[in-house]
Amino acid sequence: MEMTYDLIVVGGGHAGVEACHAGAKLGLRTLLITLNKKMIGNMPCNPHIGGSAKGIVVREVDALGGLMGIAADHRPLQMKMLNTGKGPGVQCLRSQQDKKGYPAYVQSLLEKTENLTILEGEVKDLVLDEKHVHGVTLLDGTTLLSKAVILTTGTYMNGRIVSGRDIHPGGPDGEKATFGLSPVLEKMGIPLMRLKTGTPPRIAKHSVDFSKMEIQPGSEERYAFSYMTKEFVPVEQQLPCYLLYAGPETIKIVQDHLGESALFDGRMTSIGPRYCPSFESKVVRFADKKRHQLFLEPEFEEGESMYLQGFSTALPHEVQEEMVHSLPGLEHAEILKWAYQIEYDSFASFTFDSSLKVKGYEGLYVAGQICGTSGYEEAAGLGLVAGINASRYIKGLPPFVMGRDESYIGVMIDDLVTKGVDEPYRLLSSRAEYRLLLRHDNADARLTEKGYQIGLVDEERHEAFLEKYARMQEIIDILGRENIPDRVGLNAYLEEMGYPSTTEGIKGLALLKRPHFEYRRIRPLMGDLIPFELDDESILALETKVKYEGYLAKEEKEAASLKKQEKVALPGDLDYLHMDGLRLEARQKLDKVRPENVGQASRIPGVNPADISILLLNLRKGKKA
Repeated sequence: MEMTYDLIVVGGGHAGVEACHAGAKLGLRTLLITLNKKMIGNMPCNPHIGGSAKGIVVREVDALGGLMGIAADHRPLQMKMLNTGKGPGVQCLRSQQDKKGYPAYVQSLLEKTENLTILEGEVKDLVLDEKHVHGVTLLDGTTLLSKAVILTTGTYMNGRIVSGRDIHPGGPDGEKATFGLSPVLEKMGIPLMRLKTGTPPRIAKHSVDFSKMEIQPGSEERYAFSYMTKEFVPVEQQLPCYLLYAGPETIKIVQDHLGESALFDGRMTSIGPRYCPSFESKVVRFADKKRHQLFLEPEFEEGESMYLQGFSTALPHEVQEEMVHSLPGLEHAEILKWAYQIEYDSFASFTFDSSLKVKGYEGLYVAGQICGTSGYEEAAGLGLVAGINASRYIKGLPPFVMGRDESYIGVMIDDLVTKGVDEPYRLLSSRAEYRLLLRHDNADARLTEKGYQIGLVDEERHEAFLEKYARMQEIIDILGRENIPDRVGLNAYLEEMGYPSTTEGIKGLALLKRPHFEYRRIRPLMGDLIPFELDDESILALETKVKYEGYLAKEEKEAASLKKQEKVALPGDLDYLHMDGLRLEARQKLDKVRPENVGQASRIPGVNPADISILLLNLRKGKKA
């Protein structure tokens, strides 16, 4: 039996969701193959969306026309803006989601998507010739042909679950593992690596003494991931999270049982995420710390299960129970689900390019944890880019690639392509050298026009986007042109903020540029000079643009300089190993990564500025020849 599609996406996690949605929205006859339809968009670890840098990725996915932001805004359990006491470059939105409600809503959105078919099945093989992938073969022998295939297999390939002494093949959240694709990929000459991640125990809400923990409510302001969201869950209807600490007693239990952990007794040799380690790894790595921060967070709007953030482990169940009962407020806690670790296969570094196309094969793309990343948000960003680029490949269009100054998604892909990974990659604001340009408030300014040109942002949304920024600019022009007419109100505001009153005129823009002065307070002082109101989202963007104008101009200048390097393309057949003047390490690294341009080459570890100069000299010689 054979069926033909334009695009086939393998895997229904967060990467697969964005990839198949993008392909279908771009007019391609798209097939999503998943092991279990009910697990599409599932969150097997903490059911939260956003966080440091990750929250900005969700905004970027939304600005480009993706789904994650819309789904996260549907019925969040809690919305909170992080790092509000710091600058705008590190402020990020985080939401706690309903573990059942979020995937159910995602599934409902996909069911309504035109051009999209969803099929339950397991892929055991790829249909390919020497250099082209033409489809997949299912476990039941069905052949499905296509013009491109995107692999978004998450943690399922050769998955192995380790929970204390219980070790067995399996995928996340009790799902089965898959075993057909790994040998196929290795036979194709694609190297794989073994990674792992983990999840903590779940606790019954009724058995918790919350009085011994510090309550963490949501933000009172109306926040959303999607620029299209107009309805918000009031803070009084949101569920709280709780802060607690694991102290000396818990640490002593772990130290006494370290030899029983699969992470330390040799049963697990794969590499886990540095920034989301198991609790026993934290105890060993930070041996001088007397306590470790944990969070207890709800998994459902109506349900018992609570997630013990920061407490993943591979220790035996009886030790897990002792550890949990040593925590304040959890002395009598009932454990609903044991912590476990999961090992899985992913692509080794330098096996795909910045379009997420697998090197050496036309029509094969990858996204999500198969790329060596971790996190729902990273997966969604990669899935969206893979869906866009597979679609553009099918249509004969050039790939869509974002720069490091344009998005956190661009930073992530560039890191994966130029630096590679030896552990599950996690996005952090510190990875972005232009993080003041890559803010929460301006994702639409950076990417909505791109989404419109690609075809994922519709005309109505594009018009609303243009009107928003036209209004903002009109207000900035008025503030820069007009003195504040309400002198009494102005002097009252100045005195309130610790400034002397004045008899001279002050432009609205000059006042807004002062530290801690707010547009919401200045707007009434302008009277009828400003003819319309702005929403909260636009006010945040306007204030940031005005107050950080000088810093933004400096980063934009630096980014423009970088773009000059990015434009110098490197031929794919350059012989780095025999290039005159290059150091041996640089030759080997350049040959392994095969950078697409000089900018990428300059960011490869082990390639220094002198090597780049030699590379440019050889390029010029080649052109003259």
